[in-house]
Amino acid sequence: MTSCPFTNLLDPSSYVGGMPYDELAKIRAAGPVVRIEDPLSGVPYWVVTRQQELDYVSKNPQLFSSALRSPFPTEYEEWMVTEIHQRTIIGMDPPEHQIVRRIVRSAFTPKNVEGFEPELRAHAKRIVDAVAGRGECEFVEEVAAELPLIAILELLGVPIEDRKLFFDWTNTMIFADDPDMSISEEAGQLASAEVIGYAMKLAEEHRKNPRPGLLQALLEGEVKGRSITEEEFGWMFILILVGGNESTRTVIAHGMRLLMEHPDQLQYLVEHPERISDACEEILRYNTAFIAMRRTATEDVELGGQLIRAGDKVLLHYHTINHDEQVFGDDAMRFDVRRAQRQPDLANQLRSFGIGQHFCIGSHLARLELRIMMEEIIPRLRNARLAAPPQFVRSFFVNAIKEMHITFDPETDTAGAGSEAA
Repeated sequence: MTSCPFTNLLDPSSYVGGMPYDELAKIRAAGPVVRIEDPLSGVPYWVVTRQQELDYVSKNPQLFSSALRSPFPTEYEEWMVTEIHQRTIIGMDPPEHQIVRRIVRSAFTPKNVEGFEPELRAHAKRIVDAVAGRGECEFVEEVAAELPLIAILELLGVPIEDRKLFFDWTNTMIFADDPDMSISEEAGQLASAEVIGYAMKLAEEHRKNPRPGLLQALLEGEVKGRSITEEEFGWMFILILVGGNESTRTVIAHGMRLLMEHPDQLQYLVEHPERISDACEEILRYNTAFIAMRRTATEDVELGGQLIRAGDKVLLHYHTINHDEQVFGDDAMRFDVRRAQRQPDLANQLRSFGIGQHFCIGSHLARLELRIMMEEIIPRLRNARLAAPPQFVRSFFVNAIKEMHITFDPETDTAGAGSEAA
């Protein structure tokens, strides 16, 4: 038996130095669907490397299920799949998925999200105010994490004074493979229980003093003619919390990293702030927040020239999809903030938010937060540069930076720069 010639994309150690771009290009060159062995779990998988095949999988849940095993790449015990994952929106297939999705989607429509901009911008100005005069900061926790966490907590009715609690709980829940972020998988489960306990208290307070908003939509939502259970509410709360803060934190941090690694492009945006919105689409393309999700084949099916057997594990690797040369050209591996000017449909070609029934319900909010933060950061943190190499999270699921110290020219009048608009 010959050994697998490709890097195991489900080994968290493969990502400790950042995204393995060269290895992903090698796998992509081997074909649109490539079989990879996973000696860590003993379960081989098919990785989807091209957009056309990913779109087919994502739009055919009757062939590629999110619920059958789990939407997450890790191998879980059966009880976790049935008792936890299948009760979350990303772990559901039709028709349950559409029913639950309707409960929360009204809070994230483009029209509703646009209404958040004034308040989000005021928060963003205060975030930048807090570091601009110092000339240095730890960018991830002090800057990138703040706005997404504040925004999602406000939507969920959580006092922003509790945001450090939720920052720590989020890290512990989703970074079990990184000892710097979480002690163990058991610690992640304990953090989940803490969040659910907090959510239950919120629900109790809401019943006494109901207020319109996302929390009300969750608590009053119905599934197949019945109200959602407290347990279902708790897991939906966790999913919205994690998806609404960790993903955008990651994209903001990587966006700043990429601009500092390409100072000519950073300077271009300083001189052309009207192009920041376009640049945000390239940031989203180049470094997706979530690396990969899983589907399970429900029957034998041909995909990308390969025969996928019923029960086979299929990995949707969004990062390699976003570097598909057939879609983004021969320079797909190059970061270029001007790409949207050459490729006007860039935003529609990204798969950073997925596609099909599981397209990210918070994509409009994520794009707004990213744009606002970049519009506030780029003009004010001048000559930004890395003070030390960024430290990447050990994870095959979330493409996160855990620490990134940066320096920049101190702003001489921080109060004057931020107070007028705040």
